[in-house]
Amino acid sequence: MDPKHFEIKEYMIIWRQLEIQNINGLSAKVRAIVRCTGGEFGMDVYFLAEDSAYPDPYVDEKENKGYMFLNIRDIMAFVDMLRYEKPIFGHLRPDRPEWMSVTTTKEPVGEAE
Repeated sequence: MDPKHFEIKEYMIIWRQLEIQNINGLSAKVRAIVRCTGGEFGMDVYFLAEDSAYPDPYVDEKENKGYMFLNIRDIMAFVDMLRYEKPIFGHLRPDRPEWMSVTTTKEPVGEAE
């Protein structure tokens, strides 16, 4: 699968008290998941406890879905970007999963929203 780029049209926030999940052989301590979707593509961004093991990001090519793993400290900045920026794009990179990302477009310096 070549890199896929999609506009994120919807998101859902799922909070967990603390859920232990086995992800690619690592025991991850999940505190929240932000599910981003756009057309046939999606990305789940897992926010993990600070003392959790952190799995490597990966892309499930059959499902057209990527998985990223970030520290729970980063959730508010991530959700703020989803709430206040438009358009926002997801970038699935099966060739370089560590480069998977969520981005905005260019904006003028000093633009207040």
